[in-house]
Amino acid sequence: MFEEICIEFIIAGVSSFVLTAILSRCIIPILMAKKAGQPIRAEGPKSHYSKAGTPTMGGIAFIMAIAIVLMGMTLWYAFAKKQSELIPMALTMALAVMNGMIGFVDDYKKLVKKQNEGLSAKQKFLLQLVAAIAYVVLLKLVGHVNTTLHIPFTEINVELGIVYYIFSVILIVGIVNSVNLTDGLDGLASTVTLVVSVFFAAVALTTLNASLSLISAVVIGAMLGFLIYNHHPAKVFMGDTGSLFLGGAVVGAAFLINEPIIILIAGGIYVFETVSVMLQVFSYKTFHKRIFKCSPFHHHLEQCGWSEVKIVSVFSVITALLCAVAWFGI
Repeated sequence: MFEEICIEFIIAGVSSFVLTAILSRCIIPILMAKKAGQPIRAEGPKSHYSKAGTPTMGGIAFIMAIAIVLMGMTLWYAFAKKQSELIPMALTMALAVMNGMIGFVDDYKKLVKKQNEGLSAKQKFLLQLVAAIAYVVLLKLVGHVNTTLHIPFTEINVELGIVYYIFSVILIVGIVNSVNLTDGLDGLASTVTLVVSVFFAAVALTTLNASLSLISAVVIGAMLGFLIYNHHPAKVFMGDTGSLFLGGAVVGAAFLINEPIIILIAGGIYVFETVSVMLQVFSYKTFHKRIFKCSPFHHHLEQCGWSEVKIVSVFSVITALLCAVAWFGI
């Protein structure tokens, strides 16, 4: 069983890497032709002005690659009459794709149709809410989750009843948007998500979790393939299309091992980026003072003189350490 999962992991990961690299190369000229270039906020770091016009919505490439690979693996499992093992994977990918579609509509309206408002914050939130609710309910219906929540680093399991669903939906929507906020520098969201996915891959292979193994494999492969074009200086950005998709994938991975809280630890960078924005907004609205020079926090570090490469490197190392801590919390 272990050898089979390892072989499937390698096949899925390599296939995802190759397809993402090829599709990214093909899609960049198309995005440029559609003038789907990245707008730069006037209040953002001045160093970002040179990024204006860089193609975005590049997440389409790795979403397509992941979908193709997972469909292929599903057919393989169906041939072996083991397709029922991949039901949790299918639901998690549905969550990721639904969030990716929300991001795509927002990106398309803003960048291609030149409708500056895109989707309103309320529209995005409601759509994300629907996706999260559907995911949790369907996981429950297939018997993959119960309403008991494990507290990391302890043997404590708390029965939450209906509160579990409320907590889960808030967590899912929160992490999805946190990954989106982290996507602000060349290769930042890609690299951090790569490290988090390696963590989930280790968990999957040690617990023989086929669904989580395949999801981890394709995301790892996709991020490596996308980083060929997304590393500094980036030739393409993933856009909300890609970042919202990745948010759904990583938070779904935590539910596949029935350890939803663990994403708050392994994905601590996502959480901190969001908290930095919340603190900045609260401080400015309440005291008319800014805590950081700019938010999210990666922009504050830029304003302090840190290079993008340094920030991505440090955040990746921190994520690796957080993942090591999370390992002992399961």
